Amino acid sequence: MLPEGFDIQGFVAATLAEDVGEIGDITSQAVIPAEARFTGVMDSREAITVAGLEIAEAFFRALDPAVAIERLVEDGARVAAGTELLRLSGAARSMLTAERSALNTVQHLSGIATLTASYVDAIAGTGATLLDTRKTIPGLRRLEKYATRMGGARNHRLGLWDAAMIKDNHVAVAGGVAPAVARAVAAGIARIIVEVDRLDQIEPALTAGATHLLLDNMGPAMLAEAVALVGGRVPTEASGGVRLDTIRAIAASGVTYVSVGRLTQSAPAADIGLDFASA
Repeated sequence: MLPEGFDIQGFVAATLAEDVGEIGDITSQAVIPAEARFTGVMDSREAITVAGLEIAEAFFRALDPAVAIERLVEDGARVAAGTELLRLSGAARSMLTAERSALNTVQHLSGIATLTASYVDAIAGTGATLLDTRKTIPGLRRLEKYATRMGGARNHRLGLWDAAMIKDNHVAVAGGVAPAVARAVAAGIARIIVEVDRLDQIEPALTAGATHLLLDNMGPAMLAEAVALVGGRVPTEASGGVRLDTIRAIAASGVTYVSVGRLTQSAPAADIGLDFASA
């Protein structure tokens, strides 16, 4: 299921409007007869974790409501290179006009899901859960966070509204960890995540009312010490500079979560194509 509150029709309309402009797809209009019909197959050209097929289908249906679409796998599936994802049959002009928007979306979201799955695999058995972050492309947060879920991660905050996260700049302006947390508690905020980068900040944060500690840029040994100091009173999250080659040691420190900005910030597009053949 796509994320709750995501306006798929609005997204499709805005994306197509950006691509076709006020004139339309002049190439398809000039080259393809109006009555032409095409069948096509969208397939993976590398091993991927799939995300975004429902949106791809929406692009084709927006331009040809009568298009026939057969979905061959579901979002979240891990598939091998050469796997067929969708089969389509419809008006050729419409399919060719929608092609790029549909592919861009599935390639981007599947790229995020695929990278996420590799991080999930890397921490398997440690007991830690992978989280995403707010390092998303403006306007695409709900979709990108959907893609991380398809890859096996859990969503962190969706935005600035669903939990307080007190970071170093907040602490600096507020005059310290304890005063910052105390103000959040006084404001009636239920979830208060506090970033700490030193062990001596842990107890003041907890005493003041933190409900979650973000352990920033700590190595595995320091993380293990921090987890011991917390003693299970609140969830702990390792964050900052986490890479695929370092995440297992970080997760093995005993933290509850590991958050990774790279999942949405640096994921390469998946290699997915759409090949057409005459019906």
